[in-house]
Amino acid sequence: MRVVIARCAARYTGRLSAHLPLATRAIMVKADGSVLLHSDGGSYKPLNWMSPPCTMREVEPEPEAVERGVDRVWVVQHQKSDDRLEIDLHEVLSDTEHELGVDPGLVKDGVEAHLQELLAEQVHLLGEGHTLVRREYMTAIGPVDILARDSAGSAVAVEIKRRGEIDGVEQLTRYLELMNRDPLLAPVTGVFAAQEIKPQARVLAEDRGIRCLLLDYEGMRGAEDLSTRLF
Repeated sequence: MRVVIARCAARYTGRLSAHLPLATRAIMVKADGSVLLHSDGGSYKPLNWMSPPCTMREVEPEPEAVERGVDRVWVVQHQKSDDRLEIDLHEVLSDTEHELGVDPGLVKDGVEAHLQELLAEQVHLLGEGHTLVRREYMTAIGPVDILARDSAGSAVAVEIKRRGEIDGVEQLTRYLELMNRDPLLAPVTGVFAAQEIKPQARVLAEDRGIRCLLLDYEGMRGAEDLSTRLF
């Protein structure tokens, strides 16, 4: 992973347009090709980013940009769309690289892991006609707990928590944003499933078109136990 601390500005064009004015930020260039810009507060989410597959090249700034103090420009181009992230570097304060190796991934606690297993086995709880595609469907930023198809064949991404809070909704939102860029999956809808969902999380989820599903852990375990009986 390469981590650059720099005074920079950025422009994102393509599917959407966004602009970051000049400020000091951390720029992360990951081994999978993704590029993320972070601030020092506000949220753990990047301010802007480009997900793989993409390519990054460094170009000389235009004369007008040089007059504004731009030293170099990074152009990050997505390989499957017109999305482009351009980063104007005014001053690089630090530039380091680290080999992180293979990450084993997030290990959920016993209840969350078991909820995922139970819901995969009882996928009908998502709604009539739903079928399981796979558990732990990998995206560029981590695995979605369950990928399913609804009765119409559309993709459904499910994030499972023991206690559903705003962070979980934000996590699912990021997964959905990435998955909906994939023409083989889109359109993808989201389901936020938990034993308990906080009111604020429910409001945020519904505002983003994400369906909430309360899970009865003991009831699901009971259904599992019944299925293992011989008579």
